[in-house]
Amino acid sequence: MEDGVLKEGFLVKRGHIVPNWKARWFVLRQNTLLYYKLEGGRRVTPPKGRILLDGCTITCPCLEYENRPLLIKLKTRNSTEYFLEACSREERDAWAFEITGAIHAGQPGKVQQLHILKNSFKLPPHISLHRIVDKMHDSSSGIRPCPNMEQGSTYKKTFLGSSLVDWLISSSFAASRLEAVTLASVLMEENYLRPVGARSMGAVRSGDLAEQFLDDSTALYTFAESYKKKISSREEISLSTMELSGTVVKQGYLSKQGHKRKNWKVRRFVLRKDPAFLHYYDPSKEENRPVGGFSLRGSLVSALEDNGVPTGVKGNVQGNLFKVITKDDTHYYIQASSKAERAEWIEAIKKLT
Repeated sequence: MEDGVLKEGFLVKRGHIVPNWKARWFVLRQNTLLYYKLEGGRRVTPPKGRILLDGCTITCPCLEYENRPLLIKLKTRNSTEYFLEACSREERDAWAFEITGAIHAGQPGKVQQLHILKNSFKLPPHISLHRIVDKMHDSSSGIRPCPNMEQGSTYKKTFLGSSLVDWLISSSFAASRLEAVTLASVLMEENYLRPVGARSMGAVRSGDLAEQFLDDSTALYTFAESYKKKISSREEISLSTMELSGTVVKQGYLSKQGHKRKNWKVRRFVLRKDPAFLHYYDPSKEENRPVGGFSLRGSLVSALEDNGVPTGVKGNVQGNLFKVITKDDTHYYIQASSKAERAEWIEAIKKLT
């Protein structure tokens, strides 16, 4: 990482003139957030744009786009709004933490508050649970239950633990994730919410109130009065559903070479186990459906040389490349943003082949 760089990596940004979504390479510095266009796996200089952080406000989580739950919103001093999407909740929160620190860089007390926040939380003594539940049921601004699958079973009218935490924060009922988790646990203890499925049911057996509710994208919950469950047999589940039913092991933005046009595009990769699949998504699209993927059973993965353009790679794309060869001999060429990231992906994939 360059001197003075606090954090860098891919984020998906909404355009200003045309409100489409494009993957950009972002570089966070003390007072500025720069973003670059990528061509051939390399960032194009000068930067495509810059966001001055002095006087900025940050909203995280930002739930203004229903199909994009991992957004950060930045509002500059002159009221220009930027919407940035991360590839995971952990990555979104890491960016939000660093950007907030950069915004308050001239105020050491606020930076220190960020670090001690989780240790200083106490649930407010007087809080109306009825008001929270009423708003949760609101058709326009509340929680929207939908079918979710866990371990081969489809559960109707459920929502993710992490989605409820995001909603509690965005609705100003909680100031931090820890506070939101504790509040969700209280709602569950008072029988407003019910855990659904193995992940969330297992957590309820914990004795610690703050650990009974899972801030997790695989833990399912429902409103107590709408608890319904539909068991689907393995034979009834389509292959695509089976592919996506595995546990997420790793996810992140990587560049991938196309099979037909051989051009390079940024994709959000999701690695799952049981069953072992690697799927990739187009971050510019609204729908959360993979545009491609393959089984890792019998696959081979290896790093490509960093000197020059390796065989099979089109264009002047060099550095941090690796290749996956599937059981049916299809070759996938992928580029990470650093040697360390490449090594992490190769290690994670090898464990599932």
